[in-house]
Amino acid sequence: MKYWISLVNTEEVDQFVEIAQYAEELGYEGITVADHLIMPTEIETPYPYTEDGKVWWPDETPWTDPWVALTAMGMATKKLRLATNIYLAALRDPFTAARAIGAAAIFTGNRVACGVSAGWIKEEFDLMGIDFKARGRRLDEVLTCMRQLWTGEVVSHSGEFFNYDKVIMSPAPSTEVPIWVGGASKPALRRAAANDGWLGVPMPCKDLGNMVERMFELRKENGNYDKPFDVVLSPTELMTPEFLDSLDKAGTYHSSVLPWTPSPWGRAFWVEDGEDHRELDVKKKAMERFAEMMRQFNIWD
Repeated sequence: MKYWISLVNTEEVDQFVEIAQYAEELGYEGITVADHLIMPTEIETPYPYTEDGKVWWPDETPWTDPWVALTAMGMATKKLRLATNIYLAALRDPFTAARAIGAAAIFTGNRVACGVSAGWIKEEFDLMGIDFKARGRRLDEVLTCMRQLWTGEVVSHSGEFFNYDKVIMSPAPSTEVPIWVGGASKPALRRAAANDGWLGVPMPCKDLGNMVERMFELRKENGNYDKPFDVVLSPTELMTPEFLDSLDKAGTYHSSVLPWTPSPWGRAFWVEDGEDHRELDVKKKAMERFAEMMRQFNIWD
């Protein structure tokens, strides 16, 4: 199992680079950031991953540009991988997205992965004048266009949302950026199975196992089963070696962890009573404690 530090709802943006450097020092696989283009302060759309449908972060939570943040952390590290979990690509045009992601890949030596999902806040799409009901189709087209633009060749496209003829994006990354797809809905699983990885949502191990099984069934159906595929799990309970052994061997498995961040899915067990998780030293200690425990359980690659 490869572990990634999630910076979702970490408000201390000025600590990001030092967090990334220490994560690399401790042997974490990578680091992820979340994304919202603009955050409405009045949201009626139910949040899909809490029982009451309420968001679990304050209005003033910072949402940095993910590709700027990942590039900054990548320039300060040597091998740490970098990903979005998730990037709302459907809120952008493919040129803006492909250029930003491509630049991040170039400057970090191809260490980035683009994690996307269709999004859930209707009000955010309304602010951008984008049809919320069409977001899935728009996302699929953005992904198609980005892959095309990343070739660095002269390309054309005619689609439902975007049309262009004989354009080129330069510079382009030297290798194609992996696209991981988040979500647990049927469309999200189909989209993930057609791309390079799946970003799991918080759920118990049994449910995660069922999702992974379904994912690889879809991979067999579309002829992708034997191709490399990353699975990023977000378990709401401790994973066991037996659970990991039960997963389809065709996948490469990762886990997204929040060692210091309280969430609706449980307290941060690696922050001790009396410690302030906003302090950098406390975050470092939490990362140390988590890594030590996973190594003790022999579930750390």
